[in-house]
Amino acid sequence: MKLDSRIYVAGHRGLVGSALVRRLRAAGHDKLLTRTHAELDLTDETATRDFLLAEKPDYVFLAAAKVGGIVANNTYPAEFIRDNLAIQSSVIHGAYLAGVKRLMFLGSSCIYPKLAPQPLREDSLLTGPLEPTNRAYALAKIAGVEMCWSYNRQYGTRYLAAMPTNLYGPGDNYHPQNSHVIPALLRKFHEAKQSGSEVVTVWGSGTPLREFMFSDDMAAACVHLMQLPDDRFERLLGSDETVSGRFEPPLVNVGVGEDLTIAELAALIGRTVGFEGRIEFDTSKPDGTPRKLMDVSLLRSTGFEPRTSLAEGLKAAYRDFVASLG
Repeated sequence: MKLDSRIYVAGHRGLVGSALVRRLRAAGHDKLLTRTHAELDLTDETATRDFLLAEKPDYVFLAAAKVGGIVANNTYPAEFIRDNLAIQSSVIHGAYLAGVKRLMFLGSSCIYPKLAPQPLREDSLLTGPLEPTNRAYALAKIAGVEMCWSYNRQYGTRYLAAMPTNLYGPGDNYHPQNSHVIPALLRKFHEAKQSGSEVVTVWGSGTPLREFMFSDDMAAACVHLMQLPDDRFERLLGSDETVSGRFEPPLVNVGVGEDLTIAELAALIGRTVGFEGRIEFDTSKPDGTPRKLMDVSLLRSTGFEPRTSLAEGLKAAYRDFVASLG
């Protein structure tokens, strides 16, 4: 990507999209294309196609999605599969029609089977049943990977799917019911501290292992991948299995390669916030997948390493949460 390349970031107001915009602007890219949902409904295939044909971006980061934590995924599965399938179809097909040079589709580690061997490798895709609480969202994202793969195979496009691990950072969603684990816990511990509560109750047993990546590190990884020379980028696009006989999707895991238990995370967030009470676990609530650690050896082979420790990232995220309170 040259500094004067036209780059469309779909979903620029979300956690992922806003981090991508910060990273691209910091690198000197000044021809970024963005549209709010009010300006462009990406579930509208005609409107999305017309926008892409008119603006002719050179590169597209598809970070727009309907996202949420375990409660939201389990409560609204119809919306999660419907909206995400519609967004992906509109943008990927529109990008093809507009002649986009490279597209990056952002997914989630939940695409991998619930009991896949750890750490999760890219070739674990489609090898077993998914976690039922977020299966609708996961299937939508798997369809996005397949769509990139199919367009590459049929039309010779250069579309790459990047699967981030659990993300957190500035611009996160801190809704008490519909947010992911880190923003939800930041809010819960902050409110307990403010109210003088002696106990914070965390959903589940506290034993599941999770990996977390600071959103700005994720953005740096994605921009790094999109900047790779043609020969190195094309090696990430996998192969046509009907020709090669190998299962090689155009897929790269984006993570840090380390995890910790939810109990350890809760304790760390408590210290970050300054909560001095005790932590209890509500074992009547679901744990979700026992472990989700990404194998990031493919990403590392391209020369990328994350820079932000979890402790540093949580401090930045907490500052952002407090600022969001006004």
